[in-house]
Amino acid sequence: MTEAAIAASDGLWREIRGEAQRAADADPVFSKTLASTILAHDDFAAALAELIGRRLGNSAAERARFTAFSREAFRDEPDLIEAASRDLRSIALRDPAIAALLPPMLHYKGYVALQAWRVSNWLWCCDQRDAALLFQHESSNVLQVSIHPAAYIGSAVYLDHATGIVIGANVVIGDEVTILQNVSIGRRGELPARSPRIGRGVYIGGGATILGDIRIGDFAKIGADTVVTSDVPAGCTAVGNPVRLTNCPEPASVA
Repeated sequence: MTEAAIAASDGLWREIRGEAQRAADADPVFSKTLASTILAHDDFAAALAELIGRRLGNSAAERARFTAFSREAFRDEPDLIEAASRDLRSIALRDPAIAALLPPMLHYKGYVALQAWRVSNWLWCCDQRDAALLFQHESSNVLQVSIHPAAYIGSAVYLDHATGIVIGANVVIGDEVTILQNVSIGRRGELPARSPRIGRGVYIGGGATILGDIRIGDFAKIGADTVVTSDVPAGCTAVGNPVRLTNCPEPASVA
């Protein structure tokens, strides 16, 4: 992680702690939760690791295990914290219902599920595959978000509402993508089985299904309940089943 990224993460953590302290001062009951989840920690990585453990673990032993794996991942791969910082800021920028950082960190399960996937992906790449799949299983069971550890997801990604999201192995998702509830992205039955590649800034509406060896171009939009099994060019909107393309950019004129 670069010095600029470290400074950005530290700045984000100061903002979160400031929000938490103000909320604790205003609500003595809520202050107990904030004291243990936010104010007791020295940095963003420690707080996030414990948050993942709290959300995924069903017992004290399980919470400790998930927290320990997360701490190890964040310590070994600081870029995970940079990505988590960008994910959190993206919510405040793109969700009109929220402007602060503390509420989505504590209460948006899509955010926690995405950070749990980042840990599972690190475990998968470190050949700790049973542990990686355990993270996927518990995230699916508790948060209703199932992302295979062998997927690839960029940063500044927002899982909005985040119920019923399924992302399969080897799916590639670029930066600044927004995914709503009940979205499925994965392989079809063809051989060789290959997974979709989702470009930067793509918006995927609720209930959409994206399958097969296809490419969704940068800044495309996939409408609610759309079934996509072929490429969608950059900037186009795909709607319906069977899918049709609308609002595509005009082709560049030839001199």
